[in-house]
Amino acid sequence: MSESELNLLYSEIEQELRASVRELLAHRCPWQSVLDRVSHHAPAEVTDRALWQELAELDVLGLFVPETLGGAGATAREASSVAEELGRAVAPVPFLGSAVLATGALVALGTAEEQVRALLTDLAAGQRCATLVVPLPTAPGSGFPSQVRADGSQLTGTVPGVVDALSADVLVVPALGAEGPGLYLLPADQATLSPVVSLDQTRPLAEVTLTGAEATRVAVGQQAVDAVEAALLTGAVLLAAEQLGTAEWAFDTTVAYLKERVQFARPIGSFQALKHRVADLWVLLAQARAVVRHAASALAADSEDLPLAAALAQAFVSEVAVKVTEEAVQLHGGIGFTWEHPVHLYLKRAKSASLSLGTADRHRARIADLVGLPPAP
Repeated sequence: MSESELNLLYSEIEQELRASVRELLAHRCPWQSVLDRVSHHAPAEVTDRALWQELAELDVLGLFVPETLGGAGATAREASSVAEELGRAVAPVPFLGSAVLATGALVALGTAEEQVRALLTDLAAGQRCATLVVPLPTAPGSGFPSQVRADGSQLTGTVPGVVDALSADVLVVPALGAEGPGLYLLPADQATLSPVVSLDQTRPLAEVTLTGAEATRVAVGQQAVDAVEAALLTGAVLLAAEQLGTAEWAFDTTVAYLKERVQFARPIGSFQALKHRVADLWVLLAQARAVVRHAASALAADSEDLPLAAALAQAFVSEVAVKVTEEAVQLHGGIGFTWEHPVHLYLKRAKSASLSLGTADRHRARIADLVGLPPAP
C-alpha cells in the first residue's frame, strides 16, 4: 500500500459520517430502548426495522454498492467508521448480515447478473435485507461451506447459527452441487428459520433448514468460492471495527462513572489502583484502533496483505473488547452486575463477537500460516 493508504487517521468525510450516524443512534437507539427490545421482544422481533430505514436514508447500507446501483460507492474505511458507531450503540440492526456479509459476497460477483444488480439496489435502499447463509463462527480461510447440497436448482441442508437470518428477505446460500461450489439466491420464506438461543440478544441467530427449496444460481466454481471468501474477509475487518466501538463505549462510560462515584469524600477515579487499570485499558484501545484502521485500509486498497491484516484485527481486537467490557462491569461495582445497567449488553456483544468469524486462536493460527511460521511442537 502507498503512504496515503497507510494513513490511520479518519478523513474529514469519515468524521462527518461518524458524527451523522452517532447523532442518529443517540436519538433513535439509546441503551434504554435496546434493553427494552431484548427484554420484551421475541428474537424474530428484536431487529429495529424503523432504525434500519433511517440508516438507509443516511446511505450507509450500500457503502460497498456501486453508485450506478444506488449505493454510495464508498470504501471499507467509511464502512469501518459506521461499524464502530453501531458497536458503540449495540444497535439491533442486521448490518453484519445484510450490509457486510451478503452485500460483500454479491459485490464480489460483479454486476453481470440482473438479479444480483436488482438485489444490491434494494439492499442499498433498505427495501430488502439479506444474509449469507454460513455459520457465524466461520472464519476466513476455512474453505467453501459444505452444509448445503444443490440438486440442480433445489437446495437441501441445515446451517446452524446464521446471523440476521430472522430479519432477511433473501438468503445468499453457498452450496455444493454436481458442478462444484455455487452461490444461490433464495427467498427467505422458502426456508425454515428456527431461532437459536444466543448470548448476545441484540444479534439474533437462526438455524436455516432447506428441504428442496427452489433457488437461483448466480455463481459457480471459483467465482463462488472467491465471493464467499471476500465476504468473510470483509466481515472480519468490519466486525473488528464494531468490536472497537463496543469497547470504546464501555471505556468512556466507565471513566465517566469513576469521576462521579464518590467514596471517602473522593471520586473513586482518583484512587491510584483504579487509575492504573484504566490507563492499561486506554493503551489497549489505542493499539486496537490502529489495528482496525490498518485492516480497513488494507480492505479499501484490496491489498495483498488483506488476509493477514484481517486475521491480526480479529486476533487482537476481539480479546481487547472482551477485556475492556469485563473491566467495565467490575469497575462499575454493584450497579454493573444489574440488569438495569446497560454494560451487560456490551459484555455479551463483545463475548459473542469474539466467537464470530473465527476465534482469536483460530486467527492466530492463520497468521502463523500466512507468514510461514512453523507449527507449535
